[in-house]
Amino acid sequence: MTLFPKINVVTLGCSKNLVDSERLMKQLSAAGYRVVHDSNDPAAKIVIINTCGFIGDAKKESIDAILSFVAAKKKKRIRTIYVFGCLSQRYREDLQREIPEVDAFFGVDEAGKILAALHALWQPALQQARQLTTPPHYAYLKISEGCNWRCSYCAIPLIRGNHVSVPEQQVLDEAAGLAAQGVKELLVVAQDTTYYGLDLYGRRRIAALLQSLSEIKGVEWIRLHYAYPAQFPEDLFAVLRDNPKVCKYIDIPLQHVSDTVLRNMRRGIDGVQTRALIERLRREVPGIAVRTTFIVGHPGEDEQAFEALKTFVRDMQFERLGVFCYSEEEDTYGAKHFEDAIPEAVKQSRREELMSLQRNISAQQSLSKIGKIYKVIIDRQEGEYFAGRTEHDSPEVDTEVFVKAGGLVVGRFYEVKVAAAGDYDLYATLNA
Repeated sequence: MTLFPKINVVTLGCSKNLVDSERLMKQLSAAGYRVVHDSNDPAAKIVIINTCGFIGDAKKESIDAILSFVAAKKKKRIRTIYVFGCLSQRYREDLQREIPEVDAFFGVDEAGKILAALHALWQPALQQARQLTTPPHYAYLKISEGCNWRCSYCAIPLIRGNHVSVPEQQVLDEAAGLAAQGVKELLVVAQDTTYYGLDLYGRRRIAALLQSLSEIKGVEWIRLHYAYPAQFPEDLFAVLRDNPKVCKYIDIPLQHVSDTVLRNMRRGIDGVQTRALIERLRREVPGIAVRTTFIVGHPGEDEQAFEALKTFVRDMQFERLGVFCYSEEEDTYGAKHFEDAIPEAVKQSRREELMSLQRNISAQQSLSKIGKIYKVIIDRQEGEYFAGRTEHDSPEVDTEVFVKAGGLVVGRFYEVKVAAAGDYDLYATLNA
């Protein structure tokens, strides 16, 4: 019997890309292929790279990854390279011209064509099925594609198009299937999760969706990512506060607080409204952990605007914070209407200054947790420690809790008592 070739699917970029890769992997497996993810397996002679094209650094990472596999192909370690995803969608012709060693480039919605190139058929019955690449106890749940906002710096609508919500029953069916596989934590993702349902039902349905997800047997935690601050849904506060399965956690990229910068960014919200939203989240959802991101060096960010941003970070005491330097993206509103005049060195300096400020905030918050008891889910074993997370922490990007104990089971929940703290990570013992 002839075995199908082994395929290595490589994912770059965000968790939304990861969901796309997992769906493709399931289709490939159903077609008879042996599939691995982000693997160094020398038996994988076909490589499919899911690329990111969001900002300059992400594009560079994708190009570097492609070139590394091209080098392996020249040495005959692999036979075939396919590239798909955001970078391929946006720059297909340029990539075909510059990297002819790649066998084929595909866009973000062309997984069926990838299957066809491999002499297989896309199976509609498996449309929402996935081969999970995450630990089996958590999974990302993508509830929409695209975005209707037109932020001046963002190329996502140019790549992915307008916001299209996944029908609610389809989301619930996928979540129930994940729970049946043993998934206990759902990480809800989209380019803008708080817009969910407006296109299908004429109103924002994210709060109702979270409520329905919480009723699925086996689901214990639901975590909301990528909420948009403008037109924030009023009914979401109560769900975050009152539903015990919805984590007191929100990932809400604010990007800035200066009125000038927010206006140039076309964010649909001003500084006073931004501050009021975070204050209301703190007030109405006691104990919530807020993750956010900011962009420094955007056109219009003078020293006064940057100082306002630093003051805002000091005042709000965000639990989790990331900072990006502005990257001018072709064909965006920003590229067409603003000059990218702030030197790269200034951008980097501002990023480092803001991250240094946040490090001090995070260190103080971590110290304040010593002696307190938290429920954690265990993600993995690392030497003599088990690494877990509280409801305030998302995988890969947030604080981990290292528990020194024997016999813990990955994927289960435990109560732990924090004994020590670093700038970001915590160290705990089992609560007796």
